[in-house]
Amino acid sequence: MSTQNIQKVLEKIVNGVAIVTSKKEKEINGLTVAWMTQASFNPQLVLISVGKERYTREFIDESKVFAINILSEKQKDLAKLFGLYSGRNKNKFSGIEYEIKKTGSPILKNCIAYLDCKVVKSIDIGDHIIYVGEILEAKIKSDEKPLIYDPQDYF
Repeated sequence: MSTQNIQKVLEKIVNGVAIVTSKKEKEINGLTVAWMTQASFNPQLVLISVGKERYTREFIDESKVFAINILSEKQKDLAKLFGLYSGRNKNKFSGIEYEIKKTGSPILKNCIAYLDCKVVKSIDIGDHIIYVGEILEAKIKSDEKPLIYDPQDYF
């Protein structure tokens, strides 16, 4: 089976879309992710997968914190902003309202829910780093339907 065929099968796995944010000293950054899931009931853990080349990875590595900002199906443009541009070259938070909660990672004011986490483990795997985060704070802010990842929307 070719790599291209395998990728087409993998794209049939349904994933939500979120913006993962973090901090590094006084700087903040974020990126769009679709590879995230609950990892444990007790303790309450989630995991995210972040490409090694992504700028936000540097923030998570340094601060050991991240927030998962879950997007609504009406926020595809926000997902594209945080997914298609690098914080190295563009301030993705320009004009975006956010607040700071427990870890100091930005929480987007208009996300439908969030998880504020501290890293308890990181795993170097292939071209990504998997971060396992202990949930320190979580809140549902809206009952809107979540945005589901469709690769055709981003590439």
